Amino acid sequence: MLQSIPLLGSVSLASPAAAEAGAAIETIYSNDTTHIFSCLRPEIRAQESFTDELLAASIREAAEADAHFLQPGLGWMPWWKSHIYSPTEHYRWLRETHGVKGVPHIGQYLLDGGDMLKTLVETCSELRVKPFLSFRLNDGHHTRDLAKALKAGKPTVHMSRHYWENYEAFRIGPDPNNWDDAVFDWAIPEVRNHTFSLIEEACANYDIAGLELDFLRHWVRFKADLPLGKRREITTGFVAKIRTMLDQTALARGLPRRQLCIRVPANEQIRPDQGIDLASLVDAGVEMINLSHSYFTWQDNSVAKAREDVGESAALYSEMTHCTMTGKASNGSGTQPYLRTTDEQFYTTAQLSYEQGASGISLFNFPYYRYHVTDEIGPFHEPPFHILPKLKDRKFLEKQTPSYFLSSGRKDRILGERSLPVIMNRDGPYPFTFPLSSKMHPKGDGILRLRSDESISDREITVTCGELSLKPVAFVEKPIPHPYNDTWLGTADDTVCFELPKETVEDLSNLTISVRLLAGIRVRITYLDLTFPEESPPALREV
Repeated sequence: MLQSIPLLGSVSLASPAAAEAGAAIETIYSNDTTHIFSCLRPEIRAQESFTDELLAASIREAAEADAHFLQPGLGWMPWWKSHIYSPTEHYRWLRETHGVKGVPHIGQYLLDGGDMLKTLVETCSELRVKPFLSFRLNDGHHTRDLAKALKAGKPTVHMSRHYWENYEAFRIGPDPNNWDDAVFDWAIPEVRNHTFSLIEEACANYDIAGLELDFLRHWVRFKADLPLGKRREITTGFVAKIRTMLDQTALARGLPRRQLCIRVPANEQIRPDQGIDLASLVDAGVEMINLSHSYFTWQDNSVAKAREDVGESAALYSEMTHCTMTGKASNGSGTQPYLRTTDEQFYTTAQLSYEQGASGISLFNFPYYRYHVTDEIGPFHEPPFHILPKLKDRKFLEKQTPSYFLSSGRKDRILGERSLPVIMNRDGPYPFTFPLSSKMHPKGDGILRLRSDESISDREITVTCGELSLKPVAFVEKPIPHPYNDTWLGTADDTVCFELPKETVEDLSNLTISVRLLAGIRVRITYLDLTFPEESPPALREV
């Protein structure tokens, strides 16, 4: 099929980057491109145009990463030079066939000759960073307005011609308000072939170092009645076809072997629904596996379980993001408060992952410490780019203050069966288990915090660890200092705190605590964290 793809020409990787093609990748930075404009304040965004300079700046600010994974759009319309579906064709079709006018910022950039993959390759070559195309296999963001579009009888500017003209035949289900229904059914060969053709065109024309297949955007690809074995057969076959194409296009461009990565649910219970069997996909040619908990930084044993599945035959990456939990949205998508991931949580999660067999760390949604959507979820901050080189410094990580947590995240099927939230009645105890690092050693006593999404200050709650009863202490807003003040941190009204002697966790791989509600009505627990500040906070005292 390669011979049928028009070769458009591109800028090749500089020789230093090509020479280092075989170097190990320990840190991955994922760039969704959307943040470049959505993280600008509205008054600034209105005055800006999308440019190659803005895109290059978003790559350069993550220069400490080993590989830059660029997601050029949703995977329905190429944001590169394309003969399959050009921006000129797209906007002409919208205007002349459906009377849809208006061109968004990125659309105008493309009409003016912009080429995201060209800029990715050139900028990464300058930085000696490996450029990867990260391709969303069935994204559903464009379906948010599907019901309105169907009622109006015309597509939105974000809907490709392929999607709009095949919606009735290819959709998974009938509900236009449900992403699970509105995305396409991968059991249909035409659906897979269209996606393959776009990926092949990009690989045939750009000197990318590798490709990531993002199985989480959107994670539903099959109807519920399709047998799991058939889903696995389709998925594995598609990946094997991609592997062959990657090898052919690399050879045609005189490049070293390109690496193939998959972004998949970290929770092993979720993967069969997607047709994902890690061992089979590794046999089909996958070399890198990016384990994701969707929107969140998460601490569990998912890396260890994945390592059991694939042995040493693939590199495993633990994905981390800008937040560990979200709250209730105030006004639609993107307006939910979110708990920022702190430096210590990044370091501890990375260390836990390495001890379980991770090859490296990936970062997703990292720019969203900045302004986005509304000031209601602020204040906002610059992303902590300083952590990037430290995430692969194993000696540095071992010396850091451990910061463990258990989170309810949000209601998201990708997370699988969660330990939180839990509604506790006076029938306990309720056990909770933290995975612990064997190499990070606390320097001071720990502070355990239990947080609810409602007032619990009038409840009587006790915590034990084995035979040890933990001492209640006054509320501590930030056991370890961080810059994210006034960012939905919890209060004395919704959080109870306890002291845990540092000796309790020595030589343990897991710590189990038991929580009881002795007085008051039921308690809903949404978040627990256990930190070990080097110096006890001034507010630490017995209550």
